[in-house]
This record gives sequence, structure tokens and C-alpha cells, in this order.
Amino acid sequence: MNLAEAAAHAQELADAGDERELANLRRHWEDEVEGAARNGDYRVRAVAYRAIGQFRFRQKLELLERGLEDESPACRGSALVSIEMLSRDSPGVINTTRRTLHELVGGDPNSAVRRLAIVCLKNGPAARETIAVLRGLAESDDEDKQLRETAEKIAALLTKKANVEANARRSGGR
Repeated sequence: MNLAEAAAHAQELADAGDERELANLRRHWEDEVEGAARNGDYRVRAVAYRAIGQFRFRQKLELLERGLEDESPACRGSALVSIEMLSRDSPGVINTTRRTLHELVGGDPNSAVRRLAIVCLKNGPAARETIAVLRGLAESDDEDKQLRETAEKIAALLTKKANVEANARRSGGR
């Protein structure tokens, strides 16, 4: 079994809620993931960055941060896919990477990477600065249509989330 196959199996275990087997598989493949993320071949690094999310390696956020700064768009994209996976259950992942996500959203040369970064932001808290960045992109005629649409959709979702949170605070959490 190679790393990609092991990661796919880890994803199946995570989806099934089999935490015990997932932990065993994680222990067995931890060093392999670390080594692959440092490999000179971008394809191997991309598999490793994606595997971090599939294995639910929450303790490897620092490694994912490095993936977000990788020269390869494939690696940046794979790291973003993992961040999105990990942040579904733990919005704090977005808080940890928010600055880098904002940088990718606003200036990555690859539009697919920019859209993936926008999608990641949906799992985080409804921060005003994030909503402002997304609205600015959605209203910019200089951006491509898909990016503007994605930014608009996520900005609307975060605005709704912020309104729900504000209403809950006003009503005392009831």
C-alpha cells in the first residue's frame, strides 16, 4: 500500500467514525507523511499535504502552513483541501491559518488556489476582516467570474453566520 492508498483508507475510516483504527493507521504512516511532505518532487508533496487531512492529522498544521507557501500550485491546493477537511470539525484551524488564507485569496497567481482558500474560510468564525476581503473580491471587475461568485457566496454565508451569532448574544444564547 502506498501513501495515497493509505490516505484514502484513512478517509474511509474517518467517514465511518472508526477512530481507533484511524489512530492505528495514523501511527503507522506518520513518518511517511512527514518524509513525503519534504520530498523534492511536487507530486509526492501534494499527496502528503492532502494525506494530512485524510488522516485527520490535526497536529500537523505547521506542515500544512509550509504547504500553503509551496512553490507548486498543486501542493498549495492539496494543503488547502486538508485545511478545509480539518476545519469542518474545528474552526480554530482557520484562525491559525487566517492570515495566510487572506494572502492566498488576495494574491495567489493560481485562480483555483484562490478559490480553494475562499472555500476554506467558510468553516471559520465570521470575522469582519474576512467578510470585507471577500466582498471586495466579489465586487471587483478585475477578478474572474468564478472567483467573484465564490467570494460572494462565502461572504453571504459568513454574514449570515455573524448575524445568527449576534442575535444569539443579544438574546442571551436562547
